[in-house]
Amino acid sequence: MDQIRFDDFLKVDVRVGRIVHALPFPEALKPAIKMWIDFGGDIGERKTSAQITVHYKPDQLVGRLVLAVVNFPPRQIGPFWSEVLVLGLPDSNGDIVLAQPDKNVPVGGRLH
Repeated sequence: MDQIRFDDFLKVDVRVGRIVHALPFPEALKPAIKMWIDFGGDIGERKTSAQITVHYKPDQLVGRLVLAVVNFPPRQIGPFWSEVLVLGLPDSNGDIVLAQPDKNVPVGGRLH
């Protein structure tokens, strides 16, 4: 495993946001969901897509808190621009489960 310096870790801006809107993303090469996430304050609302269709349906995501990297440059996924990277972990089958706080915390909070 490669080691990083603590200063490198501090460059990654991971924030908590609340999903405010989610839609299927049928144009994606692999099944995915488009999401709009509110990070509050200076960051505001950002959009992303994620291959999380095994465990989630769009209507189940609205209102959910998630963790995301907010300081990556935008990335085009087909016809859609992804502005943040939502974090998740693979289950025993390799399907992604979203990383989220286990308590209600204010949107925009930064991971420490």
